[in-house]
Amino acid sequence: MIDTAAFLDDARCAFIVIDLQTGIVARESAPHAAHDVLARCARIAQAFRARSYPVIYVRVTPSADGADALHPIVDVPPPAMVRDAQWATLVPDCGVQADDIVITKRQWGAFYGTELDLQLRRRGVQRIVIGGISTNIGVESTARDAFERGYPLMFVEDAMASFAADEHHHTVERIFPRIGIVRSTDQVMYAMRAPMVNS
Repeated sequence: MIDTAAFLDDARCAFIVIDLQTGIVARESAPHAAHDVLARCARIAQAFRARSYPVIYVRVTPSADGADALHPIVDVPPPAMVRDAQWATLVPDCGVQADDIVITKRQWGAFYGTELDLQLRRRGVQRIVIGGISTNIGVESTARDAFERGYPLMFVEDAMASFAADEHHHTVERIFPRIGIVRSTDQVMYAMRAPMVNS
């Protein structure tokens, strides 16, 4: 097994938190409740800040006129939703701080059409830890893009959730182990309490 501390003991590591915003967190999630995901992401984010590692919060929303929203031809249409003024607001419990980076995306993945890759590369980030909602949509899409750009990935299984437990489990068990390593919040926190290799 790849050593968790060795992955994290690098100042080029960033934590990316996906879509912990009012309109998404309000939905019922599984297998982990949204409030638990929020709390775990906040704990991890604080540990990253303590090491001066970048923390990046991603949110999703179309522009004000909605002209850049996707309208795909699909067999299963997305659920109807009302986007009020607070829909894309990051919820306070996710722990966002003034020095964190906030990225707004217009689709599932956080790389296309955003400055995420620029922000990572100009900070010298070469490894990514990721959490958020939902596992098989925003998290997976962003992770696939990161993988194709050559970023090593760590997925925090209990710091993410989907809208159905089977969707979460399929992604965590079948997809993520093929593009990165899967760990728990406790494993991440334990590893980050250990002395850094280069200190």
